[in-house]
Amino acid sequence: MTSGAAQKLVVEDWGLLAYDQAARRQDELARQRARGLAADRLVFVEHPPTVTLGRGGGPADLRLGPELLAARGVALAHSDRGGLATFHGPGQLVAYPIVELQERDLHLYVNRLLEAAAEVARAFGLEPERDPDQPGLWLAGRKLASLGVAVSRWVTRHGVAINVNNDLAGFDLIVPCGRPGQVVTSLAQELGRPVDLARAKDVFAQAFSRALGFAAPPLGMGRKPPWLRKRYHGQTAIEQMEGRLERLHLATVCQSAHCPNLGECFNRGTATFMILGRQCTRGCRFCAVDHGPTSPPDPDEPQRLAQAAADMGLRHVVVTSVTRDDLADGGAAHFAATIAALRARLPQATVEVLTPDFLGQGAAIDAVCQARPDVYNHNVETVPRLYPAVRPQADYARSLAVLARAAAQGLAAKSGLMLGLGETDAELRAVLADLLAAGCRCLTLGQYLAPSAKHAPVMRFVPPFEFDHWAAVARRMGFDQVAAGPLVRSSYLADQMLVAPRHGEGRR
Repeated sequence: MTSGAAQKLVVEDWGLLAYDQAARRQDELARQRARGLAADRLVFVEHPPTVTLGRGGGPADLRLGPELLAARGVALAHSDRGGLATFHGPGQLVAYPIVELQERDLHLYVNRLLEAAAEVARAFGLEPERDPDQPGLWLAGRKLASLGVAVSRWVTRHGVAINVNNDLAGFDLIVPCGRPGQVVTSLAQELGRPVDLARAKDVFAQAFSRALGFAAPPLGMGRKPPWLRKRYHGQTAIEQMEGRLERLHLATVCQSAHCPNLGECFNRGTATFMILGRQCTRGCRFCAVDHGPTSPPDPDEPQRLAQAAADMGLRHVVVTSVTRDDLADGGAAHFAATIAALRARLPQATVEVLTPDFLGQGAAIDAVCQARPDVYNHNVETVPRLYPAVRPQADYARSLAVLARAAAQGLAAKSGLMLGLGETDAELRAVLADLLAAGCRCLTLGQYLAPSAKHAPVMRFVPPFEFDHWAAVARRMGFDQVAAGPLVRSSYLADQMLVAPRHGEGRR
């Protein structure tokens, strides 16, 4: 159903994510796909306990009202998908294809989507059944999978939910399929044992790709060790933060980069603002931020960002950007204007910038430094040997020079690396020595997580004790502040990593 039998399908796993937030992400990706700015995608996600009502659903499909659902910790969401009521919970395989239907045949697409779901059951030795009057899958009359899709301009959203290891008690809160006596089951219940959810995702991704004519995606998406499973922090703070950002037409790298700490940081009232648009001019193979056509910098953005930071009462503000190689100064003047706006609106707050390399232009780097941020952050990301494969448009020596120039002007220089891309211990130690020689005294080390199948693969999941080891090594070598751990990112808990510069005055 795509234009070309070998066309790639981007496969992503969003982990545990609130239903409404996932719906907003889908909407944005679908809009981009309709405009030709994004690839076809297959998204896996798990939702916290949530009852959803499709276009055909209503109060009659609920056995408890909204207040009682909320009292039980169950969210209620209205959806523009087809179908009635269903229940989502952790351990359920939820697949959201965001693809353009070239064959313009919705009935055929639904059949192929259900056939991919049926392949998951078959992989575990079960043969599902279809009901001609109801979309979904059954096992001996017990419902295993629900389907509800939406299509706009022939781009799909929503999809299918297969009960794998999820708690089935949530279905007692609704009238499944509009049938009061409908019994619901799961793969785990039918087999009498827990089921490998990652394997189920692999089977679905392969079957879906075959059914729609995509190239087979690599195996292993979503196979993460226990220490990478992030605790869900609720959706209220996320919704409030996203609403504020939307009203002010601002973006955060937390959203664009699919940061695993998004919920925690939004609950703490912190965020890393991303300026200069949402399209990057580079195509680094580790990064989830989109790249493509750019727009001129918005001259009002610095003031709107400062207003948002003031409204949030931030004490430490982190500002980053996409890389803008299309601009003469790489966007340095926009950084400087943003810092100035923050100083005027929040004079007591500290400001950290996480900049691109500005193609090594000294004048551009100086323009940011002269605005006197409290911390100048620029990530080297990985060891130099891996740059051609991971950061082909970047240069390791150039990145070191950016940090050295900032440190020489009295700013606290900070940098970060991702582990798990194939670096060796000797290479990592050498990079730490190079950073120290450049004047960098703040360091972050985190696990690389591939945003999708099209990105650089994870070569190894680094266990927590190794991060502890490297944190100790870095401190012995001379770093003043080190944050190291599987879920650490360059601006995670940045307000707790402030360090006085070794020389110069810092802020003037």
